[in-house]
Amino acid sequence: MTNYKGYFIDLDGTVYAGKKRIPAAKRFIERLQKANIPFLFVTNNSTQLPRDVVKNLADNHDIHVKPENVYTSGMATVDYMNEHRSGDASSVYIVGEMGLKQVILANDYRLEADHPDYVVVGLDSDLTYEKLSEAVLAIRSGSTFIGTNPDTNIPKERGMMPGAGSVVKFVEYATQVEPIMIGKPKARIIESAIKKIGLEQSDVVMVGDNYNTDIKAGINAGVDTLLVYTGLSTKQQVAKESVQPTHQIDSLDDWWL
Repeated sequence: MTNYKGYFIDLDGTVYAGKKRIPAAKRFIERLQKANIPFLFVTNNSTQLPRDVVKNLADNHDIHVKPENVYTSGMATVDYMNEHRSGDASSVYIVGEMGLKQVILANDYRLEADHPDYVVVGLDSDLTYEKLSEAVLAIRSGSTFIGTNPDTNIPKERGMMPGAGSVVKFVEYATQVEPIMIGKPKARIIESAIKKIGLEQSDVVMVGDNYNTDIKAGINAGVDTLLVYTGLSTKQQVAKESVQPTHQIDSLDDWWL
């Protein structure tokens, strides 16, 4: 096994399974902390702030980390905007929830519906036709179109509910403009996480349970991957893939740092 200097870790399916605890994940995080190995929870969820993720981990899973250990697709989105910011571009229209809005507005952007520089589209549980219309009109008039992540669905108690990618696809279809997509399986969120953790590409590994998001994100970004079979993907499914994960394990207890 390779001794990595940093870890990118998925949440649902890897650290917990919905409301169910994964005890091996708690032990894994505690081993990282004891060894002083830096890690980031890299999540496509743009609706929450890092402090919300930290609270959920502590209250529901007895995993105790800091907000600095969390990197959301919302954070990666604003990092992308900052990096590619041109001139005095500072206005944005956001289809998304408060967590996404707060992280963008905290970076000196202002909300504007009339010809904004950027339109950012993420998951919005209070989605309306008017919000979508404003986004479509702005993009058709020249605003840069950014999608937080391409998740088609998110698991909820009621079943598989529409995800951010479903909202982005509506806007894409109505504008005929392909968005700049940030979250997994795109490489952008991993590339930004590498900058945030301050390590080299070869020094980190992406840990996740979903081949089509977590592992593909690592592959697309050129980093090693560690697939743990505690969530969505199965060995039978993964065996059919042309590009295999760097490592595969049944439990995070099986991984030596």
